[in-house]
Amino acid sequence: MKNNSFYCKRILFVFGLFISTSYAQIKTNNENIWLHYVGKNKLTEKLSFTLEATMRYANGFSEKQQYFVRPSIDYQLTKSFIGSIGYTHYTTYVYGNPSLNRINTPEDHFWVQGTYMHQKGKLKFTHRLRDEFRFVGIATQQTNGAFEITDYEYRNRLRYMVLVNFPLLKKEDTTKLFSILGDEVFMNIGSNAGKTFLNQNRIIGGIGYNLNKNHQLQLCYIQRRHLEFFEHTPRR
Repeated sequence: MKNNSFYCKRILFVFGLFISTSYAQIKTNNENIWLHYVGKNKLTEKLSFTLEATMRYANGFSEKQQYFVRPSIDYQLTKSFIGSIGYTHYTTYVYGNPSLNRINTPEDHFWVQGTYMHQKGKLKFTHRLRDEFRFVGIATQQTNGAFEITDYEYRNRLRYMVLVNFPLLKKEDTTKLFSILGDEVFMNIGSNAGKTFLNQNRIIGGIGYNLNKNHQLQLCYIQRRHLEFFEHTPRR
């Protein structure tokens, strides 16, 4: 196939059970389910287009929590390093008791990202650093008592994630079943950083299965500790 052709290189479906702990005025625990899709499409030998989409539910499937779409352009600078630029649109629903949002809240991100991968024995390490330039919808109460999104507030956030991949089952020298272990930390920076530097932390564990060289399924569990530094900050 020619280098300038557009074809599907990898499709990844992630089904996640997320146990979320939030610290604001009240400490709460929620069992959340996140359904996540990633499709990576190769444009040239080094350039790719990636599309992510997620639908998230709170307390099982009982409440809609959030959805987002996240397209990006990725460039393979070296065998081990990929640089990306992308955009994300979120909508966070009114959910939970008490709810953090007055109304459904939009948010738009522009972001840059570097991903570095290396191997040590059977372990495959992935390091990802993303700088997010966030525009968060701010709800204002109107004279009739209803809330409307009347403004957007700029916030800057760094995200660093490390993932370790370990093969569990191979077939003809190809990994079929593998384990996943990792951690991602979110850091508020800039003039609107909030009261503290750390925003949230996610501990990740799961298993994955390679259906073939282009398709993969993952089932993951995430323990998330979320610290609310803004009165109506949507959870991301």
